[in-house]
Amino acid sequence: MAETLVTPARKDHGGRMLFVLSGNMVLDAVEVSVVLVALPSIAADLRLSIWTVQWLMTGFALGFAAVLLIGPRLTARWGLRRCYLVALLVFTLASVAGGLGDTLWLLIASRVVKGGCAALTAPAGLTLIGATFPQGPRLRRAVSVYSLFGACGFTLGLLLSGVLTPLSWRWTFLFPAPVALVLLVGGLRVIPSDGGRSARRPVSALVRHRALLRSALVAASLNGTYASLLLLITFRVTGQFGWAPWQLALALLPACVPLAGSAAFAGRLSARFGTRGPIAAGAAAAFAGQLLLLLRPTTGSYATVLLPTLLLVGAAFVLAFAALNLQATQGLSPQDRGSAVPLYQTGVQLGGVVMLPLVAALLTHGGGPRPALLVIALAGAAGLAVALTGPRSPSIPGSQPT
Repeated sequence: MAETLVTPARKDHGGRMLFVLSGNMVLDAVEVSVVLVALPSIAADLRLSIWTVQWLMTGFALGFAAVLLIGPRLTARWGLRRCYLVALLVFTLASVAGGLGDTLWLLIASRVVKGGCAALTAPAGLTLIGATFPQGPRLRRAVSVYSLFGACGFTLGLLLSGVLTPLSWRWTFLFPAPVALVLLVGGLRVIPSDGGRSARRPVSALVRHRALLRSALVAASLNGTYASLLLLITFRVTGQFGWAPWQLALALLPACVPLAGSAAFAGRLSARFGTRGPIAAGAAAAFAGQLLLLLRPTTGSYATVLLPTLLLVGAAFVLAFAALNLQATQGLSPQDRGSAVPLYQTGVQLGGVVMLPLVAALLTHGGGPRPALLVIALAGAAGLAVALTGPRSPSIPGSQPT
């Protein structure tokens, strides 16, 4: 990706650009969760199994992971601005195609394409911010705002899905189109042209960086088990309790509201305690939530079993999210960070790509939720084991949320 731009943005111009980029970050995060509450309605309408309908979630993660690693090559060849704007345009068209589509494969394809577009726009946003704002307080504030908008997007996606699904689940596919179009028009006005580019080390040169690999493995475990638990709880709540989509959306909020509320200051944990402690604590919290549900997979109320599980997995992200991002790039040069971030994010997405189909298959053919929950707990235990390994990390003075 481009490391510098033709001319530094003026203060007012930088503020407008940050607004557009943050809006796009919200949209990308919304896409991760907006289809979740709609899945039972889609499955009932199209007569699909859990294993089949989960590809609407997996497809987005698959597209994201597939494009992440080639994104730097695309932006190096075509320019950051052009790739960013084209990705927004394709995202808009894919949203319309998915909302109007009549076949499952078109729905899945639209999600894969939108995941690929998000894999271009989300990293590009951070690159543009880093190249626009000067080092120091202004840059830290800009990154904090950008990260906060992304953390809030997942929560917003659940709420929007709860509102739109009763009207028609197709609106969960259609509504991003006009938003992306507005952001595209704004991007045409405020995103500057590309300037010089710096060379990057190939990704293969970083695969032996232990801190990066440990971070990617733990993040893959957290993300994969998190998405799988939400899928399982979504269909359990719908089938067992018969809750409406808006009730389901509110029921899932405890799993994401804590992260949105803490995103602005989550990096302070790592500044004080280093990265290993918060990461291990987060992995332990997630594993505790998985074990709680495994012990009572079909009994117990929402308040006694499901709510504590959701709170624990939400706490896991509060503790580990910023620390994992920091640990993934610790000790790397600025040049290497540009290649390390896509590699780390690919690992994060692959957790969902692997776990979601496996868990959905067990839910469909496993004779109940226990086999699926056992697999989730085993993946959580593996993530915790990795989090507990490696050297202790010192505190990071002045670290900021990422």
